[in-house]
Amino acid sequence: MAAANAPIAMREALTLTSLGIAPQFVTFTHVTMESDRYICVRETSPQNSVVIIDMAMPSQPLRRPITADSALMNPNTRILALKAQIAGTTQDHLQIFNIEAKTKVKSHQMPEQVVFWKWITPKLLGLVTQTSVYHWSIEGDSEPTKMFDRTANLANNQIINYRCDPAEKWLVLIGIAPGAPERPQLVKGNMQLFSVDQQRSQALEAHAASFATFKVPGNENPSTLICFASKATNAGQITSKLHVIELGAQPGKPGFSKKQADLFFPPDFQDDFPVAMQISQKYGLVYVITKLGLLFVYDLETAAAVYRNRISPDPIFLTAESSTTGGFYAINRRGQVLHATVNDATVVPFVSGQLNNLELAVNLAKRANLPGAENLVVQRFQELFSQTKYKEAAELAAESPQGLLRTPETVAKFQSVPVQAGQTPPLLQYFGTLLTRGKLNAYESLELSRLVVNQNKKNLLENWLAEDKLECSEELGDLVKTVDNDLALKIYIKARATPKVVAAFAERREFDKILIYSKQVGYTPDYLFLLQTILRTDPQGAVNFALMMSQMEGGCPLDYNTITDLFLQRNMIREATAFLLDVLKPNLEEHAFLQTKVLEINLVTYPNVADAILANGMFSHYDRPRIAQLCEKAGLYLRALQHYAELPDIKRVIVNTHAIEPQALVEFFGTLSKEWALECMKDLLLVNLRGNLQIVVQAAKEYSEQLGVDGCIKLFEQFKSYEGLYFFLGSYLSSSEDPDIHFKYIESAARTGQIKEVERVTRESNFYDAEKTKNFLMEAKLPDARPLINVCDRFGFVPDLTHYLYTNNMLRYIEGYVQKVNPGNAPLVVGQLLDDECPEDFIKGLILSVRSLLPVEPLVDECEKRNRLRLLTQFLEHLVSEGSQDVHVHNALGKIIIDSNNNPEHFLTTNPFYDSRVVGKYCEKRDPTLAVVAYRRGQCDDELINVTNKNSLFKLQARYVVERMDGDLWDKVLLPENEYRRQFIDQVVSTALPESKSPEQVSAAVKAFMEADLPHELIELLEKIVLQNSAFSGNFNLQNLLILTAIKADPSRVMDYVNRLDNFDGPAVGEVAVEAQLYEEAFAIFKKFNLNVQAVDVLLDNIQSIERAEEFAFRVEEDAVWSHVAKAQLREGLVSEAIESFIRADDATHFLDVIRAAEEADVYHDLVKYLLMVRQKAREPKVDGELIFAYAKIDRLSDIEEFILMPNVANLQNVGDRLYDEELYEAAKIIYAFISNWAKLAVTLVKLKQFQGAVDAARKANSAKTWKEVCFACVDAEEFRLAQICGLNIIIQVDDLEEVSEYYQNRGCFNELISLMESGLGLERAHMGIFTELGVLYARYRPEKLMEHIKLFSTRLNIPKLIRACDEQQHWKELTYLYIQYDEFDNAATTIMNHSPDAWDHMQFKDVAVKVANVEIYYKAVHFYLQEHPDLINDLLNVLALRLDHTRVVDIMRKAGQLHLVKPYMVAVQSNNVSAVNEALNELYVEEEDYERLRESVDMHDNFDQIGLAQKLEKHELLEMRRIAAYIYKKAGRWKQSIALSKKDNMYKDCMETCSQSGDRELSEDLLVYFIEQ
Repeated sequence: MAAANAPIAMREALTLTSLGIAPQFVTFTHVTMESDRYICVRETSPQNSVVIIDMAMPSQPLRRPITADSALMNPNTRILALKAQIAGTTQDHLQIFNIEAKTKVKSHQMPEQVVFWKWITPKLLGLVTQTSVYHWSIEGDSEPTKMFDRTANLANNQIINYRCDPAEKWLVLIGIAPGAPERPQLVKGNMQLFSVDQQRSQALEAHAASFATFKVPGNENPSTLICFASKATNAGQITSKLHVIELGAQPGKPGFSKKQADLFFPPDFQDDFPVAMQISQKYGLVYVITKLGLLFVYDLETAAAVYRNRISPDPIFLTAESSTTGGFYAINRRGQVLHATVNDATVVPFVSGQLNNLELAVNLAKRANLPGAENLVVQRFQELFSQTKYKEAAELAAESPQGLLRTPETVAKFQSVPVQAGQTPPLLQYFGTLLTRGKLNAYESLELSRLVVNQNKKNLLENWLAEDKLECSEELGDLVKTVDNDLALKIYIKARATPKVVAAFAERREFDKILIYSKQVGYTPDYLFLLQTILRTDPQGAVNFALMMSQMEGGCPLDYNTITDLFLQRNMIREATAFLLDVLKPNLEEHAFLQTKVLEINLVTYPNVADAILANGMFSHYDRPRIAQLCEKAGLYLRALQHYAELPDIKRVIVNTHAIEPQALVEFFGTLSKEWALECMKDLLLVNLRGNLQIVVQAAKEYSEQLGVDGCIKLFEQFKSYEGLYFFLGSYLSSSEDPDIHFKYIESAARTGQIKEVERVTRESNFYDAEKTKNFLMEAKLPDARPLINVCDRFGFVPDLTHYLYTNNMLRYIEGYVQKVNPGNAPLVVGQLLDDECPEDFIKGLILSVRSLLPVEPLVDECEKRNRLRLLTQFLEHLVSEGSQDVHVHNALGKIIIDSNNNPEHFLTTNPFYDSRVVGKYCEKRDPTLAVVAYRRGQCDDELINVTNKNSLFKLQARYVVERMDGDLWDKVLLPENEYRRQFIDQVVSTALPESKSPEQVSAAVKAFMEADLPHELIELLEKIVLQNSAFSGNFNLQNLLILTAIKADPSRVMDYVNRLDNFDGPAVGEVAVEAQLYEEAFAIFKKFNLNVQAVDVLLDNIQSIERAEEFAFRVEEDAVWSHVAKAQLREGLVSEAIESFIRADDATHFLDVIRAAEEADVYHDLVKYLLMVRQKAREPKVDGELIFAYAKIDRLSDIEEFILMPNVANLQNVGDRLYDEELYEAAKIIYAFISNWAKLAVTLVKLKQFQGAVDAARKANSAKTWKEVCFACVDAEEFRLAQICGLNIIIQVDDLEEVSEYYQNRGCFNELISLMESGLGLERAHMGIFTELGVLYARYRPEKLMEHIKLFSTRLNIPKLIRACDEQQHWKELTYLYIQYDEFDNAATTIMNHSPDAWDHMQFKDVAVKVANVEIYYKAVHFYLQEHPDLINDLLNVLALRLDHTRVVDIMRKAGQLHLVKPYMVAVQSNNVSAVNEALNELYVEEEDYERLRESVDMHDNFDQIGLAQKLEKHELLEMRRIAAYIYKKAGRWKQSIALSKKDNMYKDCMETCSQSGDRELSEDLLVYFIEQ
């Protein structure tokens, strides 16, 4: 392991296996790492997926179910490239996805297979096929572009890398191939370098390569370098080289000279080779990584070796650059992701001390700004300065690491150098060098600027500041201000010299910038002073500045009142107003004083401005009473009104209507309370009624809801202003539904002479009080009667209207109303005129003038009421003559004829137009028979029934009802509630029906009696019709009805009717009799009509007499009858009798019921007879099957054999299974043998204990289940020979093997089971399970055979299962052997150590220990050997040397006090220069007084506590030991102590050598003095 002060630090970034990646996927083909941001792993089990590991959060891998042959994550972004071969072709499908956006970026189908691909830039994929190389950009829709063809040296090579330089001008492809025949294990590397510009390739031998850029001194353009490493055999010699070459050298410019260096491989790594190369631009280092985990570090510029060490005990197959740290990542086969970085603190001391390469140490420190070379740099600077190499000294100072020499002392040093004539001053050379390298610090910037200002070269300063070459400071600004204020301001701003910046802005009058800048830097200037300064010269600028201050975050730095007073002191009223209006926009309560102030100053000086401010309504917190007074003084009466809060003030101001805009005044009323508003209106009307009426009306209209309509009306009425009332209500009328409002409007319109408006409102309004309005209009006696006509016509005051017009002699208005306005109301007019005793001639003339428009019915009613109907005779006859069919005309005419008794019957029977109900009603009191005539004509049923009932006309009623044949009418008259029902029924039976000759009338009557539930009356009726030889005696329906009614109402008569009547529906009536439980009558009916089946059903189901039924069946001898009897017997459980009856009936339809009943009753002899009958009629599988079963039950096996040989349809398989289930095994055996069901036959024979036959049958069946059943039966019967025959056929099935084994073992048949398994090994189909199970059995019951079995069949065993068995049975030696076979080396080693008496073997343990994965086992092994086999511990340690932490081993041995035991091991590993090993060996050498070995150790290996050893040795009794102490002091630079120790021992030669090496003059002089004194 590397020591703590090694220049390269290694750490484990993560382990892929700890993230759930299976070890088999940690390979070159499954893992990709395109940059230090992402690792991508492709898994193929348990399902195809791609795992993306973000190195920023490695513990949260993203796993996606993706099937692909390869997956690459983009170096910079979350873009995934996938490659998959198209099935059945050699083509590859390429796709690129954006994982974050979840979109496909693009895809392409390659015509040939891509053997290697890689992101060569974040935007470009390199694709390598067997013949060519392509580039594919992820931008746009472009397809892959061919770049070049592969050279011949890469044929049949595995491509392992492809790269391009940063400019994409050079491309390199690397592949590996098997080595030369004499050394095939040394893999050969081949490289193809291609120039894009020249379109040429060069073939080289190399295993790894990389591009870099390097800036050659004297060339401003960086050079492109290629670095490649190779290892090859030449004439039997292995040569390993690193080459660094410039590509495309620039003509006329200094170039990079070619470098090369050797790669030193240790003896154990002779077949190792480079697999990767990474170049750190940050440090200028080249990292070469080999397959077996060696790391070589070289300087890019000089190709000098820096470091070599093994960084991984497992093979490395993938690396990636770590650009941020200047190191790299490497992944090994164990799944470790290792991160290598440069140790900034130790690399420079390591190079200068260990490698003694001072120049490289200084270059590294300068290149990467690293510590550790301070003394060297200072020493070199002084040397250059003393040699007057000022340019080189300047460059060294400029590049000094961490700005070591960038100090005032260095500047002073250059200043102190005298300037040579004609030469550039060294100080300017120094500054020039610094400027080319980067930015100057503050002191350097000030000194350089001082030089430039003195030389008046201001433009240079401007350029340097623009290029950010100078560090700005306040002192620099002060210096530049002497020549350029603008430039000085820029410097002050950059230097954050805030007071100076503010002062500069103030000088430039850029006050707005002061605020912006102060806010940015958090500075607070003197704002009051600044504002006063601006006010003197720029009032508007002052306003702007004040506003900017007010908008500052955290509030205005000055009080608003203070700022306002500053403006007012200079009489700047407009400016003060502008400022205040802006800052007071938020309208805050705390600004009340300022709001009042801005209004005050403007009301006094500029009232218009104040009015505009108030009009905007932007303020609400000012002193309103004060402002109101000022507004009144300024003549702004409306504003005064808006601000006064007392009624006297408002009343005082409001009367100035001449100076207030009317609309605004109206709007003001809307702000007042109801009481105040009415008070103000009253004042306005008092002051000037005529002048102010319009304003008051307008206000009342506008705010009628707030003021209340009643209040407004009272106001106008108070001043008797009907005109105001008219105008006010006119606007409100359309939205009001108040009757009083409408009346008042009509009244005010009438009083102001607006007759047309009165007429309109009375015609259109629906809300006025009609009675009140009518009375008002009658009292008003308007010259135009139309308003009154409107009211009376609309609201039904026509008689009052007629009376008013008649009494006021306005007859023309009566005629006009009837003829033009509403002829429909003429009857009311006529009625009123009759009441007013108007002459009949005027009335008749009025009626005739309207004629056809006149409604006849109400006219007749009006005249009839007054007994003046004859008045209409002429009018009605006139209408009839004109062809009128109006029912009312004919009704009236009929009434006149009836009253005059002018042959009314003729009119009633012949006139088709009158209303029978109306005229009949008119006749009822005059002549009921005429009413019946009228009602009969109109079929007025209810009226006719009522009038006949009332006048006892039942004969007419019965005749009418029978003739009508209406069901509803019948229902009505036959209701029980009808008190006249008996009289009506008597007339129907005695008169109406006997008179009728219509069957329909008889049917309707019968139906009505039935529905009315009058059975006795119906029987009475039907007997009279049917039994007394009427026209309906033989009627089929009436006979049915008579019997059915008797069944329902009087069952005692039924048998008599059955015997007397012949023409009725026997089947139907019989069914009704059964339902009515008249079973004997039903039996008689069915027997009378020869319905034998129904008759026997009555006997069986209703009378329930099987004996009578059987007797009846013998009498009629019908199959159907016997069948019904049989079913009844079957239901009663008389199975034998039922079977006999079914046979008599020859009925095979119910065989399923018969079979079930026979089986339950166990009458199989009878069942056989029945089934034989059934088979003659039907071919049913069930029948044949049951017959076989019945034969079996009565033990007629010969009949079974005979039956199955005959044609049959039995399902023999099901029958056999049923026989087997019923344990009728002999019968089942016959069936299974016949149908060749060998499996079932075998188990049947097992039941019969015929084992040999069962085995023969199982062989024919050849079924695993059958073999198992027979086998287990044989085992139980201890027929082991037969059981083995069966078992051999079972154990070849993996799934059944364990079941057989358990069955044998549960019954203690261990030897027989082992014999079975041993026989199974020789089977052709023997599988792993048999070998494994036999091993488990040996482990349990025959351990002596176990090891031999394992060794013979190790490749055919299920090792994990056998491992568990061996572990359970504690067979440790065999368990160790199995672990080794299964590559479980960790478990093997642990088992050996835990059970060493049985399992340990030194050679075997060494082989296992080398292969274990868990490092802790190494140290357990050390402890184990230390305790049990200390003599062999060195042998073990030497084997593990490459994998052990030597420090830890030494610590273990030191604690055990056995360091001397492992001395050979420590000597072997001392070359690693490990501190603990060195110190332990040194201790042993001191203890053994082996000074030669100690001297060699100290000389070769310096990593130990040198001073501690020296102090220990300087007191040692041996001289040579003390010399070694002096030597150590000398090496550590402690010259005095070394010399003192040598002088003490009189080793003068040592003294002189030490003094010479020290180079210290003082020491030399002291030694000379010592020699002289001696």
